[in-house]
Amino acid sequence: MARKAGSSGARTADAIRGAGLRLIFEHGYEGMSLRDLADMVGIRPGSLYNHIATKQALLFDLLANHMRTLTSALDGALAGIEGPEARLDTFIDFHLRYHLTRKMEVFVNNSELRSLEAANRAVITELRRDYERRLAEILAEGVMDGAFVVPDVKVATYAILAQLTGVVGWYTPHGRLSEDEIVTLHRQLVLRGVRGG
Repeated sequence: MARKAGSSGARTADAIRGAGLRLIFEHGYEGMSLRDLADMVGIRPGSLYNHIATKQALLFDLLANHMRTLTSALDGALAGIEGPEARLDTFIDFHLRYHLTRKMEVFVNNSELRSLEAANRAVITELRRDYERRLAEILAEGVMDGAFVVPDVKVATYAILAQLTGVVGWYTPHGRLSEDEIVTLHRQLVLRGVRGG
């Protein structure tokens, strides 16, 4: 099979990650074959190993990159935002918009954690906890300030994340509500919920 025109090491590695993400999204980790991956990228199956060690390594790389990018982008969004209510509002806006524009990454990250080997799963689980901690800290700060009424910060953290991330499963850009309307509705729901009464 001929190499695609204009390909290089870095571009090929990016193409492998992109094609791997799409194939896992469409067929699941177990259903994705390295032969299909090589065909989609336009290289020989053996050439994959110039860029990835194993299929498992590719999955780990995809999930780790997603979580590190997500957390870094959240930190950027929260930089300079003061007060728990403003920080929670920023978190809601950021989380929704980030996830609504990355449906494949979010689906693979949530559905294929089970496909990771134990050591890899532990790393991704800790990256997820690191992200969750940022929301938990916002909620705890709000409780301490008296701005929020949250009986259990950990449960509230999981509930809010499930609500916000769940939007990815049903939102469509051509649906009844725009992205801005979805964000506004979820801001109202979450903020009313944590204010109490």
